[in-house]
Amino acid sequence: MGWVTDSAPTRAELSACVQCGLCLPECPTFRLTGKETFSPRGRLMAMSAVADGVVQVDAAFEAIMDSCLQCRACEVVCPSLVPFGRAMEGARTELTAQLPSSQRKARHLVVGKVLASPALLRMATLGVKAGQKMRIGKLLPATLRSGFQGIRPIMPVAVEAGSTYPALGERIGRAGFLTGCVMDVWFSEVHAASIALLQRAGYDVVIPPAQTCCGALAAHDGDMKDARKLAQKNVVAFANVDVVVVDSAGCGAHMKEYENFTQDGEAFSKRVFDINELIAIAIGSGRIPTSATERGDVAVQDPCHLRHAQRIVDQPRSMLRAAGYNPVEIDPDGRCCGAAGIYSLLQPVLSQQLGAAKADQVRVSKAKVVASANPGCEMQLRSYLGSGYEVVHPVELLWRAVQEDDR
Repeated sequence: MGWVTDSAPTRAELSACVQCGLCLPECPTFRLTGKETFSPRGRLMAMSAVADGVVQVDAAFEAIMDSCLQCRACEVVCPSLVPFGRAMEGARTELTAQLPSSQRKARHLVVGKVLASPALLRMATLGVKAGQKMRIGKLLPATLRSGFQGIRPIMPVAVEAGSTYPALGERIGRAGFLTGCVMDVWFSEVHAASIALLQRAGYDVVIPPAQTCCGALAAHDGDMKDARKLAQKNVVAFANVDVVVVDSAGCGAHMKEYENFTQDGEAFSKRVFDINELIAIAIGSGRIPTSATERGDVAVQDPCHLRHAQRIVDQPRSMLRAAGYNPVEIDPDGRCCGAAGIYSLLQPVLSQQLGAAKADQVRVSKAKVVASANPGCEMQLRSYLGSGYEVVHPVELLWRAVQEDDR
């Protein structure tokens, strides 16, 4: 049967792989299982077999594709520059089109509809908040328990849609800020710190009211129709700003690749910046001062979509040093923590192994504070580290230091 959608992996993408195997040691699922089908090379071979009509899109193909974390560590070492992330999104789009199971339909309802609806998301948040107060996390199935325990205490939303937060000092530009979906209601403290630092950096920060979920989860899960709708809506919403700023690594990585989802995406993506990028520039220019206070060690966890997809590594460390912290390296290769969006729900065994390993890396460092620039990673770390550790976004540590130094 082959492919049936226009989003399927192309012949050029699949033939770019020369089967060299350099990706194997970088792939978390191959390292855990030793199975060729759980490696980037093996998954590309499976895609090629479907494209050639040798095998069908069936349950076996689904298992191979769904085991991938989409961490994109393979892309960093690939000599042929295979766009593996894009190919995976295409393969999962085919799964959605050719293997419409009730489970996949339920997933697409969540990632394509609930996250894009503020009203539905608020209802879900109220449920989570009530669950936190009643401490029902202990009653949930094991596949849900760890993720629920990793959620921050739900705080009031700190950012008002349609607002503008003026620059402090000399103005250098107009920044449109992505509030997103889950970040807006579950990580409001990160937004507050990001906006305050952007104001110090010289930006008027605008919150476009017509913006929506970035669409990353929909795209990763193969819901291409909704991913395209969300991308186009954001392109229109952020039309009148100089830069688009994102403080979630996964959202930023996806928005920098909007050219795969809308005809206006390429120009838009050139204006997208991760918060770490702009604040590091502001520190270098002196707009945000470097603290003279020594605040101790902080373990640095590199989210895959910051390190591998966006190739942002130095900037978070520069921010932490400016805040007076000593960044402690826990993993020079930046292995995936196992969060990967909804992966912890779909592949609990592999996710738990990766989460436990990442937590052990933090414990070995002896640091009690951990910096992570992605909500899913933060939740995964908090779940597996347990009490006695603080897991926060780098911008929160920097803003905390700026406020302390201002007193």
